[in-house]
Amino acid sequence: MANEIAECAHVVRSIRARRGEIAAVARRLDFGKAKLALVCGRGSSGHAGVHLRYLIETRLGLPVSSVAPSVFSAFKSDMQLDGAPFFVISQSGRSPDLVVATQKARACGAYTVAIVNDANSPVAAAAEFVLPLEAGLETSVAATKSVVGSMALGASLVAAQAQDAALDHALDRLPDRLASALLLDWRALLTPLGNAQCAFVTARGFGLGVACEIALKFSETLRLPAFAYSAAELLHGPRAALGARMPVVALRLYDETADSVDATVEALRATGQAVYVCGGIDSDLAWIGDDHPAVDAIAMLIPSYRLIEQAAWQAGFDPDNPPHLKKVTETL
Repeated sequence: MANEIAECAHVVRSIRARRGEIAAVARRLDFGKAKLALVCGRGSSGHAGVHLRYLIETRLGLPVSSVAPSVFSAFKSDMQLDGAPFFVISQSGRSPDLVVATQKARACGAYTVAIVNDANSPVAAAAEFVLPLEAGLETSVAATKSVVGSMALGASLVAAQAQDAALDHALDRLPDRLASALLLDWRALLTPLGNAQCAFVTARGFGLGVACEIALKFSETLRLPAFAYSAAELLHGPRAALGARMPVVALRLYDETADSVDATVEALRATGQAVYVCGGIDSDLAWIGDDHPAVDAIAMLIPSYRLIEQAAWQAGFDPDNPPHLKKVTETL
């Protein structure tokens, strides 16, 4: 896991070197006539899909729906998808339900795009367009470099389609920022996580998929029940569950969601809740400084992944081989 975290900057640099290929696919997708876009993925890949959703909705003005693979694989339903961009995101590209979902979406008229690490996988074969991560072999059960790569590749696609120069330039800066983020020390969280009954991760907008990803890694790698909520939703029902030995990690991006995240942090701390913030000038957790919010969200994965790997060893766990899990989970 540690080695694969360290490879993230190289993976993104390689993706950016293929921006022409990505832009060519973007030109083939007729976003102008589409009424919605769809994303499909499970686990960490699904979290990359959440990040992509916010980019499409904010930069292209197109509503995005997350597709449940079981609608196609278990219920064997058809949908009216004429001209809809359908993005399937998968590390291995070998889960049968994602293969069926991609095949059915294409048969229903969608433009199917596979964002996969294995360009020779069944999911890639089922899609009309394939955008490979080319991240190399990933052996740790906990995906890291493929998640960072999936988010960066999706952002590159949207930047090309939207002709968003600011996002495009921020993605050019991302490899160096990932390398800098690798040096950040979040060990202040080691003791709170080691003593925790459960943990919460909160963010909004571009940070929400990243919050979901961190919560998943807490669960699968640290064996710690963890929950991710929008900073707005956390103040509703979930707030009643918060208490001692339940640390909250808040991701603060420098955009229109910052004030809302600040207000949530302030409200929680007013009741004595332990909250650790990443982002902004008052960041509790070490941070490389704010840049483009959609890209900063990706960079926040690096110190969180490093922390989780360190915390696993401290707890006596093997972060590369959690119990009852395997690298490719085949669901239908």
